Amino acid sequence: MEMDSNMQKVLPTEEEDYDRAKELKAFDDTKAGVKGLVDAGVATIPRIFCLPPEDILSAKLDDHHVDSFQIPIIDLKDIKSDPAAHTEIVEKIKYASEKWGFFQLINHSIPQDVMSKVLAGVHRFHEQPNEAKMGFYSRENEKKVRFTSNYDLYQSKAASWRDTLVCVMAPNPPPPEEYPIACREILMEYSKHVQNIGQILFGLLSEALGLNPSHLTDMGCLEGHALFCQYYPACPEPDRTLGHAKHCDPDFLTVLLQDQIGGLQVLHQDHWIDVPPLEGALIVNIGDLLQLISNDKFRSVQHRVLANRAGPRVSVVCLFSTTHFQPSNKLCGPIKELLSASNPPLYKETLIKDFLNFHCSLGVLNNHDCALAFLRL
Repeated sequence: MEMDSNMQKVLPTEEEDYDRAKELKAFDDTKAGVKGLVDAGVATIPRIFCLPPEDILSAKLDDHHVDSFQIPIIDLKDIKSDPAAHTEIVEKIKYASEKWGFFQLINHSIPQDVMSKVLAGVHRFHEQPNEAKMGFYSRENEKKVRFTSNYDLYQSKAASWRDTLVCVMAPNPPPPEEYPIACREILMEYSKHVQNIGQILFGLLSEALGLNPSHLTDMGCLEGHALFCQYYPACPEPDRTLGHAKHCDPDFLTVLLQDQIGGLQVLHQDHWIDVPPLEGALIVNIGDLLQLISNDKFRSVQHRVLANRAGPRVSVVCLFSTTHFQPSNKLCGPIKELLSASNPPLYKETLIKDFLNFHCSLGVLNNHDCALAFLRL
């Protein structure tokens, strides 16, 4: 296969004077992402994607006693018709949010055909010829629609084997024509459905904290959301990199739709636990900002995606965040109603935009511990 000259610049070489910054820029300048490398026929991954040995070792699944661990599954089937079921669901969400930070959601009301179509639309966008995508390529976080590869490309120790289409859906979405035509209509439709799910979840999470059901929504946790449309190409050397390095999400809540390829893992009791694809299910996880305002009652936990040869893997990640996508002077801190003499605040108040900027500056491999730790009292 003949390779584009720009692609040749980012392939690994045997030179001893490896210039990482130069190779990062060469990769970025192609505006083709990881998919461009695969299309160029790479048989070995460029060094910018290679993880250090200690991270490669930690990326191996520790299977000691993991058979006893399974991410909680929460069924919303009778939530509106049965008060007893509603109470049980709140208790299950409380347990999952305190002990796991993750759960799978079934019977959530988003039609299966909508979920299938949005995954197909994301696949269709990323599978286009590069000329059709280059116009969306950007590293400007202020852009409401952008195609990129590794938001922390220049900060992280190693790039991940992943490309992303980011579409801000609320508040103040861009004109519809700014969304890519390959997935425009279905993204807007899916956004409405996932907004409704967010409304339900924030109500249940409020109850799980012992608060009024509208408390988190009244705080603005549902104001903003964006869709991160992830594409993980098949990797020729999946043992040398990750599809997404270990990280926590810098939002209030994440709702994830994944395809059937698999690869998502959650860190639970020092073990990496697989989150197997479950037909029709959504995956929900607590973000750093919800850990902060719940004063560590709910936990944001590390998770990652393994690289694999079976790709491409596609997922649609919805991040809910008050001011992630527009300037704001709103302060975020532990909820006053949760505090007492026996439960003093653990974090300082912060502007969410400051927290997010600090998070992004750290790079994905370092962000969770540092981002929350700098707010610890």
